[in-house]
Amino acid sequence: MLFNLFNSMPSVSTKELEAKLTEKPQIIDVREPNEFIGGHIPGAKNVPLRKVETYTPKGKVYVICLSGARSKRAATILKSKGYDVVNVKGGMSAWSGPTRGGKL
Repeated sequence: MLFNLFNSMPSVSTKELEAKLTEKPQIIDVREPNEFIGGHIPGAKNVPLRKVETYTPKGKVYVICLSGARSKRAATILKSKGYDVVNVKGGMSAWSGPTRGGKL
């Protein structure tokens, strides 16, 4: 079952997500707070992977981490709960759009 969830996980490239920023998409960054503070996508909310189980997105949510591994795990958890989830391939390592340091 888990294998099927991985196969059917919708995903976008960092360039595709960057093109959607004007629409103010809901983005959660599942890195640890110290990583998030170091630079994140403007408007992204920090929800560390260990807390994703209790997070309730409102509508479609884009999930990002550093490389794509944690976001895929987080997206799988959220999708299994019935949420509309899109994994961001490549994570912040591949991100070339705007970033900013943040407050939690």
